[in-house]
Amino acid sequence: MYNLLYLLLRRMRTPLIVVILAYAISILGLVLIPGMDDQGNPWRMSFFHAFYFVSFMGSTIGFGEIPYPFTDPQRIWTTVAMYMTVISWLYAIGSLFSILQDPSFKRILAFTTFSREVKAMREPFYMVCGMGGAGKLVVSELAAHDIRSVVIDRDETKIQMLRLEELPIHVPGLAGDVTDTSTLLAAGLKKKQCQGVIALTGSDQTNLTIAITSKLLVPERTVICRAEDHDNQVNIASFGTDYIINPFDSFAKRFAMMFQSPSMYLVYEWMTSMHEAPLSDFAEPPRGTWVVCGYGRFGKAVQQSLSFKGIQTVIIEADPELTNAPEGAVIGRGTEAITLLEAGVEDAVGLISGTDDDANNLSIIMTAKKINADLFIVARQNLSSNDILFTNVKADVTINPGRLIGQRVVDLITTPLLSDFLRVAREQTEEWANVLVSRVVGVLTDRPPESWVITLSKKETPAIHELLMKGAEVTLCHLLTDPRDIAVSLPCVALYVKDIDHREKLLPEGDRRLQIGDQLLICGQPDAETHMRWSAHNLHALTYICTGKDSPCGSLWRRLDAREQASSNTPMVARDMQD
Repeated sequence: MYNLLYLLLRRMRTPLIVVILAYAISILGLVLIPGMDDQGNPWRMSFFHAFYFVSFMGSTIGFGEIPYPFTDPQRIWTTVAMYMTVISWLYAIGSLFSILQDPSFKRILAFTTFSREVKAMREPFYMVCGMGGAGKLVVSELAAHDIRSVVIDRDETKIQMLRLEELPIHVPGLAGDVTDTSTLLAAGLKKKQCQGVIALTGSDQTNLTIAITSKLLVPERTVICRAEDHDNQVNIASFGTDYIINPFDSFAKRFAMMFQSPSMYLVYEWMTSMHEAPLSDFAEPPRGTWVVCGYGRFGKAVQQSLSFKGIQTVIIEADPELTNAPEGAVIGRGTEAITLLEAGVEDAVGLISGTDDDANNLSIIMTAKKINADLFIVARQNLSSNDILFTNVKADVTINPGRLIGQRVVDLITTPLLSDFLRVAREQTEEWANVLVSRVVGVLTDRPPESWVITLSKKETPAIHELLMKGAEVTLCHLLTDPRDIAVSLPCVALYVKDIDHREKLLPEGDRRLQIGDQLLICGQPDAETHMRWSAHNLHALTYICTGKDSPCGSLWRRLDAREQASSNTPMVARDMQD
């Protein structure tokens, strides 16, 4: 888009003309002013010698290699030329530094550098638009999974902070207008290596523009979009956006799950936890009257979800007409004790602090606890920088919209089957959920389980593919066996399988026969994935697991083994005759 050299030369046009004129005048004067050689004869400098002299004089290197001493007129002119060239250089250098510090030129330079970095990328990557709480989490989690990404954000400060992050892989970033088509193209929208566009800005309208641009220019490109307003959500979905994430609706469904199926909620939290996050505990929310402070998008979603489950709620809202709060809503922010008392917080079993201001949410919680210390507290945290404050307030459940969105995006990219599994699992009974919890608990440590997807194909699982093509039987139990000791199972659980015909099976049994095209969702300890993928790639290891026989590896050893077996099968009499 920009030619940096052309822009630099255009801005430096006047300083360069000044330098050239200073040199030209200096050289011309030295050529025209006569001198005298060592014999007293008249002598004039050639243009070459004059240019040579002015060059090292103007660069302040010093004098040298002068054939003959200068006459007074030459010395006078040299003095004039000395000041003229030095001043012209100072002017040019000052102009150059001024250009380099110019914000517009720095933006162009950053844009060009970013474009070149993206153009040089040969690995698959995702384009992340918006470096807020959600975007930052997505970038760091993708980097932890060795997945490349590029970042665009309007805020230069966020891009500078990105460059200071100690990520395991380099992440190019650009401060620019995410709605500008040229910016998206520079970020690699049309590159075949681009796996998807992730629109995570704080504006639904901006996310809508990004999604439209992406789908119009590259219809097959996967687009994941954040939307907090239902009307915008419908608009974004109308032109084929692949995934739309509403953090408030997502949490409302999750929160309702706590009442419907506590075990399923616990598994849901474990499966969607971030990389290296501590293992979360579960506290079952009580049934009774709940006080909801704030009837914005978050409060509305939670209140509707609770009402659907038959939970009584009392609304506290500062502007009920603006938010269309239901009749009977208490007017106020909830930060005042009198408002909470009017809402009946002393007799309530739970409190939801759901405004868009963290200070107000913290104040609501602290005030409510003084009135009723037994309240089950649900807190909305808007800024990740306030983690320590919400930790100290000791809420039973804390929801961070940005973190929830980030979790969802990472799950869609790293473990796409997880969404299918959770969709089907939510329809199961609490008894089934208890069985699931017991199996997952059996492979847990102090961290949530890692989840991964294995697709049975020639590329991803060559060993399994080869055995299946030969007609051998490979079961799920074989895949879950530790290749180092076939008497031991890997610390993992098979959660879900989808075959090539899209038939689904939850918690498949170990004797299930694997088929080419099967997609398996596994959860367990991180090293279990390493050993499992090694077995799926190494034919010798997989054969050993399936047969229990440590057969020779390599063509040479197989030939020797075959010869030895043939020799052992030869009758003793025949061997005596050969002797």
